[in-house]
This record gives sequence, structure tokens and C-alpha cells, in this order.
Amino acid sequence: MLVHPQFDPIAVRIGPVAIHWYGITYLVAFGLFLWLAGRRTRLPHFAAAGWVRRDVEDLLFYGVLGVVIGGRLGYVLFYKPGYYATHLVEIFSVWKGGMAFHGGLLGAIGAMFVFARMRGRPFFDVADLVAPCVPIGLACGRIGNFINGELWGRPADPSLPWAMIFPQSGSNVPRHPSPLYQFALEGMLLFVLLWFYASSPRGRGAVSGAFLLGYGVFRFIAEYFREPDDFLGLLALGMSMGQWLCVPMILAGAALWWWGVHQQPAGALDAGAMAR
Repeated sequence: MLVHPQFDPIAVRIGPVAIHWYGITYLVAFGLFLWLAGRRTRLPHFAAAGWVRRDVEDLLFYGVLGVVIGGRLGYVLFYKPGYYATHLVEIFSVWKGGMAFHGGLLGAIGAMFVFARMRGRPFFDVADLVAPCVPIGLACGRIGNFINGELWGRPADPSLPWAMIFPQSGSNVPRHPSPLYQFALEGMLLFVLLWFYASSPRGRGAVSGAFLLGYGVFRFIAEYFREPDDFLGLLALGMSMGQWLCVPMILAGAALWWWGVHQQPAGALDAGAMAR
């Protein structure tokens, strides 16, 4: 039976300064975003619209703010609204943990709206540039979850070769290593699919819609193996909060993709205007 290695969450300690593995995974995610999004700006349809690396750097700054603020508020509102209503000061205690992907997504969307408006670009040009670069960052985050021994899975059949005991769960029950499932599905697999899909010009919004749809489906599946939050448990229809939050995401993604495939590719109108 496999047992979670219980890594030391601190990778490096220099005097009073402690560098956590989770922070390192975030830095790796940001670096990969700069590299991948920089490559996408060199695609003909984005280059023709005037995208350069400096735009990517500025967009990362806005995106980080949106993800952190949105992720925290999403956790507060989606998962523990009652608790934080009586502990308002703790809303700002982000170092104690508590972030929600779906809230972070909404925050990132808001950040892209601000960026698009300030730069005078169509929103979906921004979103379609960014979307294929996001899953690899999510994969980094799931590695951080695994190192921390958090978000463990539901009980698994002991005969499952990769079933793992997470001592952090307070039991010796073999469980699914759900952070690794999410790393593989909503991280690596979604990245590969989106990267190849977006390597050719697609209608405005189609790539963003494919991301929402793909992430929603893969996260919905992964939630069947992830232990629900103990303070929520399973909700209506035996579904977790994560699954319920994926439902509107899947529907919106499918609708956006269908609409997008009938639009001009990102950058096409801009390139046409430049030619005239």
C-alpha cells in the first residue's frame, strides 16, 4: 500500500524566510505562462493584431491580481459564507488557506475585461490568447496540492495499485490520489488538447469556450474521486460543490464554443483593417 511521502512543505529556509513548495509551483506556473503566451503572440493571427511579449507581461500582472482576489472571494462566498459573515477580518487572512478555482476564474475574467478595455482590444482576443496557457498552470498547482498532502481523494479499493494512504486525513484508509488525477486531466490532458486546437486560427471565443467546456467536464469527473469538503459534504443529487459549480461552466463553455466557431478568427478583423 502506498503512503503519501508527507513532504516538508518548506522547500528552502534562509534564516527567518521560508520558501514553500506551493509558492515555487506558482512561480513555475507564472514562468510557463510567460513562455507559452509569448509563443502564442508570434502566431500569424495574433502577431498581425500587434501582440508583443510586453502585453503578455502586463496581462500576467492583471491576471495574478484577479486570480488571488477572485479565488479568495470565491472560497468565502461559495464554500463558507456563514462562517466569514461572522469573521469578516479573516476574509483577508489568505495565508491561512482557502482559495476556490471557480472564484479565481471569475477574477481572471474580470482582469481580462479590464486589460482589454484599457488596451482597446476585443475581449475574446485576450481570452483566446490566454486560455491554452492556463491548464499547465493548473497542473503546477495540483502538484503543489499533492506535495502538501491536501485535497486527498475518496476511499479507494485497496487492490488499486496506486491507492494511497494520506496520514493528513487522520485515517489509514487507502484513497485515490485525486490531486494527481486533476494534474493529469484538467492540467496536462486539457493543455495538450487546447494547445493543438488553438494552434490554428479559430473563431473569436471558440478557444475560450473549449477551455470552459473542457475544464468543466474534466473537473466534474475528477470530483467523483476527490473527498468532498467535510463542512459541506455532498449536496443535491449526490454531487459536490465543485461539481455544481462546473455545471454552469460546462453549459456556458458549450454555448460559447458553438457561437465562436461561427465568428471571425481572433485578430482577423484587426489585420484586415491594417491592410486597408
